[in-house]
Formats: sequence, C-alpha cells, structure tokens
Amino acid sequence: MSKHDLDSIEGIVDARLCTGCGACAYLHRDRLRMADVPGVGRRPLPIVGITTRTTGEGVDACPGRALSHPPGLLDDAPFRGEWGPILGLYECWSTDSDLRHRGSSGGVVSALAAHAVDAGFAVGALQVRASRTDPLRNETVLNRTCEDIVAAAGSRYAPASPCERLDLVEEAEGPCVVVGKPCDVAAARRAAAARPRLEERVAVTLGIFCAGTPSTEATVEAIERLGVDPAEVTRVDYRGEGWPGEFRVETTAGDRASMSYAEAWGGLTKKRQWRCLVCPDHTGEFADLSVGDPWYRPVRDGEAGRSLVVLRTERGRDLLESAFAHGALDGVELPLERLTESQPSLGATRGAVWGRRLAMLAMRMPAPRYRGMPAFRLWWRLPARAKAGSTLGTARRIVVRDLRRPELESSEVG
Repeated sequence: MSKHDLDSIEGIVDARLCTGCGACAYLHRDRLRMADVPGVGRRPLPIVGITTRTTGEGVDACPGRALSHPPGLLDDAPFRGEWGPILGLYECWSTDSDLRHRGSSGGVVSALAAHAVDAGFAVGALQVRASRTDPLRNETVLNRTCEDIVAAAGSRYAPASPCERLDLVEEAEGPCVVVGKPCDVAAARRAAAARPRLEERVAVTLGIFCAGTPSTEATVEAIERLGVDPAEVTRVDYRGEGWPGEFRVETTAGDRASMSYAEAWGGLTKKRQWRCLVCPDHTGEFADLSVGDPWYRPVRDGEAGRSLVVLRTERGRDLLESAFAHGALDGVELPLERLTESQPSLGATRGAVWGRRLAMLAMRMPAPRYRGMPAFRLWWRLPARAKAGSTLGTARRIVVRDLRRPELESSEVG
C-alpha cells in the first residue's frame, strides 16, 4: 500500500484514515465535494474535471492524518493528560423541561448553543440535523434562532460533515458556535488556523463524546431489523425522549417502531469506519466544552437526562458560567473521577489504539500520527491478552478485511 501517501487528500482516503469531517472540501471548494458512500461514510470526491491530487491546507487540517496538542499543554493536566486538558467537570441539564426530555442526555448541547445566541456570544450555531429530503442522512446548517437550534436537538449516529459548511461561519456577520464530534472540532480548529476570517468567527466549540461513526448502511440495517422498509421512513430518532431513549422510526403510513438504545447501538457499531477504531480522542479534547453521558449513573429508561460537561478552556468557562447565571442550565460541579467512572473503557480503548497503530505500521499500512496525546502507558497497563489483541488481532483484521486496499476502490458512491 506504499502508493497511498498521506500527503494528499486522496492518499488519506485511500489509506482509510478519512473521518468524513468535510474540512478539506471547505478549504478546497474548487476541487472537492463531499458524498455519502453508504457502506463507508462521508468522503471527499473530486469535482468533475479534477484529475490531480489535492494537497496543501486540506491535508494540514485533516484530523484523520494527525492530531496533536501543543508541547507543554498537558504538563499539569489531570490524569497525566490522558483525557486532554481539563479545567473542571460538571453534571448539567437544560432547565427547559421539553428540551431536556427530547435531548439525548439532558439537552445540554442545544441549551448551550441556544444560550450563546440568546446572550450575544454568537449570531448562530453550526449544527448537524436530519436531512429535510432524506431522514436517513444528515445535513449541516447554521441555525440563527434559539427555536431552530432546539429543533435540531438529538443524537445523529450517521455520517455527517459539519466542517464542509464552515463557509457559513466564515461568511457570517458575527461569531458562531461550532458543534461537532471530536474529529470535527479538531478539524475546525486547524481550518481556522489557515483562514484568519474563520478564526475570528469561531466563538466557541462544543464537542460531543463519540465512540465512532456508523455508516448509512448501518441505519438501514437497524430499520430493517424493526421490520420496516427504509424507503417508507419519514423520521429517524437515534435516542432521546428520556435517557438514554430508544431508536425510533416513523413511516409515511404513520406507523411507529422502536428498539432499545443498547440494541440499536450494538448493531450500529458493527459498521463504524476504520479510522474510528484507531482514534485516541473520544471526549472532544480540542473543544472549549465537551459533552457526554454520565454513565456512572444507573440507567433507568425514560428518566430525565443529564450530561457530563468537561470544561477545557477559559472561553468555554465564560459560556458555561453565563448559561448557569442566566438559568439556561442547571447542574453541579463533580469530582474529576466521575469522568473515568462514566467512561470506564476509554483508557483501555486509547491503549488499544496505540497497539493498533503499531500493527498498522508493521503491516506497512499508513497510520495516523498523534503527538501530545499519551497512549503508550495506557497500552502498557493492558492485560497481556488485550495487548496481543490490539496488535496481533489488528494485523489479522488488516489481512481478513483487506484493509490495505484503497477504501473506495470497489465502493458505490451515493
């Protein structure tokens, strides 16, 4: 696979390291467009007539190729920097009872974004919502009213490319909130470093904890397991209406069907893109505020949701304190240990990623580069069987799944 370099967008895609964030399509609008490959994810494809490889800003911004914290940033961070920069940990929920019920875990991301607009921190929020023309897919919008921001509430466990529409932020009349998965936020930060106007327009970033992006095909299969024809579906909700909520669909005939969150997620995870399996950042380390589930709590289906909020920057602190002061959020500060208790497997996962990356290099497969993100010591702590699984198991997977073959070589673009 030596022909697949990581110095071009096409090489990154070939090497299966694309996250689908869309930053390259934003930075190279004259060359690339994002498209959904149903069994893979969102991918940048060349505009008709473009035959040369894409290099430059898009490659530099790509979170699939590399992630890094500045030297010294994590020297005094809690947990020896293994969870990124942390200035505080909170458990929060929206004070709007309807939003709290509808949101996946308390409506906190939507409440923060809406408050940012209401309080004058921002003129809009770049968000992902269900496509108005295809409920199985996502679209990115810049919502400018609290009503529109709240209407987009809810998890979307399907491919999305929020950075593809960073042009909406760049061209806005004032600063904006950017909401996305960890890789999306990292890409937005890097893209802003290349575009001063965008840097001026990013008011605050909200990162959503992520365990990987399932393909559109995964959603189709989940719907079919309910005995529903995907072509008849008019609405898909992955979670919400209580914590953690159910996977729910509605059809053109008005019929409804659902399954538990655990059952749905168990199936969706089988169709995650490869890059997600070698990602060290599941908690939004590059965001101003990152938000996830407080899994340390016993799950009681349908109860009012709550979120963990990780405070990572002073800019995030300003927004969070304002949301508390103006009554948009309620909540309490938590001991930092609640973070590890809520995500008990992530330390092991990050250690396994170090082993998987080692296996990729040993198998002559291009691998992402990570700097300032401690991982080796987490791998070293793993039991011997887990160490072997992360390396030898990955090597076997590379062979069995033929992962050295270019990702889009035989895929059908949607």
